[in-house]
Amino acid sequence: MSDLHFVLLIALMTLTTVVTRSFFFMLGGARRMPGWLQKSLGYVPAVALSAILAPDLLLSGGVLVEPWQNIRLLAAVAATAFFLATRHLLGTLVVGMVCYTALRLVF
Repeated sequence: MSDLHFVLLIALMTLTTVVTRSFFFMLGGARRMPGWLQKSLGYVPAVALSAILAPDLLLSGGVLVEPWQNIRLLAAVAATAFFLATRHLLGTLVVGMVCYTALRLVF
């Protein structure tokens, strides 16, 4: 790849990043997002977190693990139940790690 191609590649990647990240600002506030879109964007963090955690909780070595043999999933269920009951974040972390450690020592 020549230097010109390299500089052109960086310039186009920069332009793409700027355009995609500032799309709504470039419209000048002339348009508002529809209510359904604003409401649905509220679910994005939960969906992203689920997409990150699900493979780690459900798979081991790329293979689906049975739920009753999956100590990570069992610990996550216990931590989720604790959080839903108490809404205490630090306690949720402690309960999840204690359950995971205990299950790991047993199995």
